[in-house]
Amino acid sequence: MNNLDDFLKEAATVAVAGHIRPDGDCVGSCLATYNYIKTYYPNVRVDLYLQEIPNIFKFMARSEEIIHDTSTDRVYDLFLSLDCGDTGRLGGAAAIFDRAEKTVCVDHHISNQSFADENYVFPDASSTSELIYELLPKERLTKEIAACIYTGIVHDTGVFQYACTSPKTMEAAGTLMGLGIDYTRIVEETFYTKTYAQNQIMACALLKSRLHLDGRCISSVITAEDMRRYGVLPKHLDGIVNQLRITRGVEAAIFLYEEENGDFKVSMRSKPPVNVSEIAVKFGGGGHIRAAGCSVAGNADAIVETIVKEVEERL
Repeated sequence: MNNLDDFLKEAATVAVAGHIRPDGDCVGSCLATYNYIKTYYPNVRVDLYLQEIPNIFKFMARSEEIIHDTSTDRVYDLFLSLDCGDTGRLGGAAAIFDRAEKTVCVDHHISNQSFADENYVFPDASSTSELIYELLPKERLTKEIAACIYTGIVHDTGVFQYACTSPKTMEAAGTLMGLGIDYTRIVEETFYTKTYAQNQIMACALLKSRLHLDGRCISSVITAEDMRRYGVLPKHLDGIVNQLRITRGVEAAIFLYEEENGDFKVSMRSKPPVNVSEIAVKFGGGGHIRAAGCSVAGNADAIVETIVKEVEERL
């Protein structure tokens, strides 16, 4: 698989979808692909299925055309799964995936199951957005498509600070910047700017944090009551686990927040030698070596204790 055009030129109907609780890379890669098809394949019917996206990403072209309702019985010629490691992470779009005539997966999660007919999976890539950049002809990159790809790269590299950032990543970013995107605004408004409530819940998480393993591991738990108190939703908790990770001496960070059903969403970040993807997979999740997650039922303290033991084994 060298480019998306080989698949698009044979399809009359295309569905594009990413993982549940879409983040910057998921939204960026999906909207980049959607805009590309809408621009260069006007005769193709293309639909983009995603759960509700954070408001900070709604500046991207055609974000208002995202479909949230997946209860269609439509059968597509081609289904493009982006930034998703398995069909379970597709949420309601999994049923659409199963009915499609041809399926393609583009992803960079090391836990990816290669579940599609064609799989373009490179765990060493900084982001799925960078992979989409590789699969699109450079002469066809518009300013709108470039802004989507750049946003995705920025969010999955932590503004180019994570170890997944490579010379290829920086070269791609340079090319995208050269197309006239407002890259400083993208970084400032989608990555750094936080609401007052977000700053408050961040402070709450830091105050509630605990150190483990002689300071080499840190954890924090945000309950449903905490979120109600500060008037925030799960999508407003982005950045907390990364803030925990940069604590001096910490090699692994564990962040839990309570979901509507009482389970806990677990996000983990690490430095060498801890592979948090291995830990996440044990609990039915997945992700990257240094960034992974899962959902776990049970008592929050017991969940933290179990994961800390897993971290200790790897340290």
